[in-house]
Amino acid sequence: MDTPQPSGTTKRRITLDLGRPLLTWGARPTVTIDGVGHPAQWGTGTWAVADDGSTRIGVSCFNRLWHFGTASGTVGDADGFAYRSSALPLGRGRLTARRTAG
Repeated sequence: MDTPQPSGTTKRRITLDLGRPLLTWGARPTVTIDGVGHPAQWGTGTWAVADDGSTRIGVSCFNRLWHFGTASGTVGDADGFAYRSSALPLGRGRLTARRTAG
């Protein structure tokens, strides 16, 4: 008999480091995984993704008035991502893939 798999359809997790902008005006981050939004917190967290690396990750900041700092990328062979928004609540953010050596 096979060992039961963890819940969901994946065993792969990536690390996502969400850096808080200098002026947030109450903004919170939202992470999208293949178009499905998930509330998040500033700091480092892990997210479940598909094993084949085709998962599309997006991050944006929002407050009660507007969205800003949107950035996105494909997981591929990355082990994690670092997100940085612009210093002001305007413009696009930056999502940088990180790979471990080896």
